[in-house]
Amino acid sequence: MSVLSAPYFHDEAAAFAYLESVIWPEGPTCPHCGAVDRISHIKPNPAKRVRLGLKKCGHCKGQFTVKVGTVFEHGRMPLNLMLQAVYLMTSSKKGISAHQLHRTLGITYKSAWFLAHRIREAMRSGDLAPFGGNGGFVEVDETYIGRVKGAEQKRGYQHKMKVLSLLDRATGRTRMMHVDQVSIATVTPILKANIAAEARLLTDEAGCYRYMHLHFASHDTTPHNKGVYVDPANPAIHTNTIEGSFSIFKRGMKGVYQHCGEKHLHRYLAEFEFRYNNRVANGVNDAERQFVALKGIVGKRLTYAS
Repeated sequence: MSVLSAPYFHDEAAAFAYLESVIWPEGPTCPHCGAVDRISHIKPNPAKRVRLGLKKCGHCKGQFTVKVGTVFEHGRMPLNLMLQAVYLMTSSKKGISAHQLHRTLGITYKSAWFLAHRIREAMRSGDLAPFGGNGGFVEVDETYIGRVKGAEQKRGYQHKMKVLSLLDRATGRTRMMHVDQVSIATVTPILKANIAAEARLLTDEAGCYRYMHLHFASHDTTPHNKGVYVDPANPAIHTNTIEGSFSIFKRGMKGVYQHCGEKHLHRYLAEFEFRYNNRVANGVNDAERQFVALKGIVGKRLTYAS
């Protein structure tokens, strides 16, 4: 039987029941006052515009569904279609385009585009714990993609959008961010804020990492411009792991999404970071990855204008 044959992908009432089990494992919580008791279920009645999943709090008298206070709030499409989109986006290694979602789900392209961004917002972890604790290896590298709007094309990468990425070898997790410039002045504070001082830093020979040995326990480089990608004297010194994560990101951005405006780049980075951190190699299968993404919808809102 197909994974997409699950009842909550096809029946909206089942979709509400499933999402409630994910968001409220201990029972409903009022998003208005935080109450967990005296919450009643209101029977749906389409003729009187009483929607599915509606509940009423006996304390503040407010009405709500499980979508209130999440990125799905005010979503006008059936919840089961939203859950289908979450599964498709979390299980597709290189992503799925809004046009593909629009064709697969039978919704408009505009709705599919906005829904995809809602799901990317849910994928954003906001984890700020420093990498490389206990003296672990942290790989750092930068890559360039697309083109900054209005920038004149020149030799090199100044006209492209810049992405800085960190990877903690011990946990197999990465952290990706959009930066305005790749320089000592911009990169140093970012690395100091995201990497533990006792970490062992691994980079290529780019000039923006020149003084990193002053801030971390050690800093080793591999001179890619000389064709060296693994240190012959110490095979642990390389940045091949983070290069592999970049290859997935670039294949998805070029082959699936094809274009991304700078305004939305951080959400695409959150998407690829989420799937990489919650991959099978880290013990997370497709169903579990969907569950993690759904847990992330709470406390986040996204409007079409943003």
